[in-house]
Amino acid sequence: MTVSASRSAAPYFDISDPAFSVQSEQVRAARDASWYAETNYGLAILRYEEVNRLMKDRRLRQGSAAWPAHNGVTEGPFADWFASWILNKEGDDHKRLRRLLNPAFSPKLLASLVPRFQELANELIDAFHDTGHCDFVAQFGEPYAARVIAIMLGIPEEEWPRIAGLSTTIGLSLGVTIKDDLPEIETALAGLYEYGDELIESRRREPRDDFMTRLVQAERDDDKLSHQELRDTLALLVFGGYDTTRNQLGLAMQAFVRNPDQWRLLAERPELGKAAVEEVMRVNPTVTWVTREALEDFTFQDIDIEAGTTIHLFSESAGTDPRVMAGGFDITAERPPHFGFGGGAHHCLGHFVARSDMSEALPLLARRLLEPRIDGDATWLPLSGNTGPTRLPLSFQQGTKR
Repeated sequence: MTVSASRSAAPYFDISDPAFSVQSEQVRAARDASWYAETNYGLAILRYEEVNRLMKDRRLRQGSAAWPAHNGVTEGPFADWFASWILNKEGDDHKRLRRLLNPAFSPKLLASLVPRFQELANELIDAFHDTGHCDFVAQFGEPYAARVIAIMLGIPEEEWPRIAGLSTTIGLSLGVTIKDDLPEIETALAGLYEYGDELIESRRREPRDDFMTRLVQAERDDDKLSHQELRDTLALLVFGGYDTTRNQLGLAMQAFVRNPDQWRLLAERPELGKAAVEEVMRVNPTVTWVTREALEDFTFQDIDIEAGTTIHLFSESAGTDPRVMAGGFDITAERPPHFGFGGGAHHCLGHFVARSDMSEALPLLARRLLEPRIDGDATWLPLSGNTGPTRLPLSFQQGTKR
């Protein structure tokens, strides 16, 4: 690739370095100096306006489709499943899947699940409330995320540890050790397929007024999802829904521990739950960047981009760009849209589910866990790509019992 003079002067990041952080002073300084940086895996886009424009640019395609192949995984069940993801489809294939899947994500249907989400959050808090401390990931984030998926799909809630275990194992596929972990990943994928087959068969046999039945019956213009498309989609829903909600809830707690006045405000005004989710995902998203790939040669602003170039749109850096966002963490502020759910044609299909379950959980946590603080050694995924805590010990003062 020919690098123009302006590109050769851009800041540089080694984003494969486990120590690299998207929230580092290195990135902040680079954003002040330039709207983009060079990396060992293509370009990183740092500012809000440029991320917003490139997120919707039709000269780019989704960029993660080649991830397994880049790591030597070119065939087999996992490679086939990864290629089936709606996220990794383009053009007519992508539009067709979205058209068929959209009706299942009916806001009215999902709103009917909210009372159970609230009750579930209270049940989990009850188990540790009187002790004044918890491991937030193990005792709230993981069971809440897994049981929300179970409620939505009609899986018995007591099976949540299996859902969590299978999803966590599949999450290894997003790491650089994917090839070594492949046998374990594919065994877990077979487990999710088994769930999917049972659910599909049960709803075909006995339809209900629920999400799963709408998915199984999804039909537009004489077109339907095939059996394989249904089981691929279900496996992605379980894995994606669990992994992102668990991580994002932990990141929300971290953000509010750093901003105790906002936690107290959320306890006083639970109607701010939705705004709290948006503010957390703006400054502390689990998806710290979204990847695209150039389909053709083109010039964007002052640089030439060649076909095949990988472009990382830094969600967190864009969401905290002082050119567009006023400083601070404020759940009452009016903000431009963030990119925590991606954007453009690939805007997350399940965003309404994630927004609903987290916006119900956070105000209840704020009312019942007062003055939370991180009390012990927390452990974290690397602060790049998809991130979040794997252990988050909290202590708190006891608030409302129920």
